[in-house]
Amino acid sequence: MQNTSNNDSSVGLLKKLWSRFIEEPLLIFTAIAVLIFLGDYLISLTKNDPKAIVITPEIREDIKQIYINSLKREPTPVDMKILIDRWVDNEVLYREGLALGLDKGDSSIRERVIFKTLSVTQAEITLPKLNDNDLQKWFTAHEDQYDSPALINFEEAVVSGKPSKDDLTNFINALNGKGHSSIDSSLEIFKDRPRFTIVDGYGEEFTNALEKLTLKEWVSLESKMGTRVVRLIGVKPGDKASFEPLKTKVYTDWKNQTAAELSTKAIRELGKKYKIIDQGAKQ
Repeated sequence: MQNTSNNDSSVGLLKKLWSRFIEEPLLIFTAIAVLIFLGDYLISLTKNDPKAIVITPEIREDIKQIYINSLKREPTPVDMKILIDRWVDNEVLYREGLALGLDKGDSSIRERVIFKTLSVTQAEITLPKLNDNDLQKWFTAHEDQYDSPALINFEEAVVSGKPSKDDLTNFINALNGKGHSSIDSSLEIFKDRPRFTIVDGYGEEFTNALEKLTLKEWVSLESKMGTRVVRLIGVKPGDKASFEPLKTKVYTDWKNQTAAELSTKAIRELGKKYKIIDQGAKQ
């Protein structure tokens, strides 16, 4: 009978403690914080390779969403490769910065640690010697960056929904004054757009085909974002650049680009000590 009495007392005490626990928000939050800390600690114990950089599906999705929010379009596979490489470079810089103790005073600010490590890396870079002839060759290889670009005027009829091929044909005929169509659409006008911006948005093949269209005739063209209904309004030819008037700017551009390339190379050398594990890559 005494054991039963003791058990009853224990149960009663536990009930009182539980009742007090759920009535105290501070205790609840403290318990949750402890559980999160223990969870993180246990996860850290399971990391067998501290030199591994893991690209999780969640990281890929975050990178993709940042790109979409910035440029208002889906990244291409090439875009994603560049973005993932950049993320890995930053992760290498961050870890190397921690190893060098560059997080002192900035332990909670990842970007500052990355910037400090990048500055240390770039300080060790020596640019190659360059004469006028070499600079002229570099200018020729990058001449399209200095040419005044062709300006393209065109319009796009943005259709609603996903019409069938026949419905889209009828829609285009209606736009050209031949028949009728019930497809809803909106009009986007692109005025004096530099050619390279159209290439960036729609692709090289689309831009090449657009430039050759008959003026003011609606057609469908394939782009890297799918089928588009467009008509060309006009093209203003660009002007070729001359080296001598741009010599100072060309040198500055060469210097910046070469430094960036050497910096990337140095970071990739640092990254060789890490194992890159891409959990979200398509097999």
